[in-house]
Amino acid sequence: MEESARFMRLVGMRAIFDGRRVSVHEMRGGTHLILMLKEKIIAGDASFDLMVDDLQASHRHLASLGLDPSPIEARPAVDHEIFTVRELAGHVITFCSSHASGRPT
Repeated sequence: MEESARFMRLVGMRAIFDGRRVSVHEMRGGTHLILMLKEKIIAGDASFDLMVDDLQASHRHLASLGLDPSPIEARPAVDHEIFTVRELAGHVITFCSSHASGRPT
């Protein structure tokens, strides 16, 4: 869990609580990402994706950290672009372009 929590801070999430067994990170609109310690980690696709305001800038930032994000791909069926990156504990996280309107949530 420590590696995953460190990754979330690297991508810009603010840790609200960072304990040994649970880590809570703030997201938009009052949503939080809660990471919980597991005894055995099975790396694979994360069960969530992250929507970011500037996909190109996020891609450049992760590449500058040496995290080797995949190329950005268009997903016309959902009017988004995406890329993936393997976080420090081995999970593959999908990053998506945003559809946020800028209006209050």
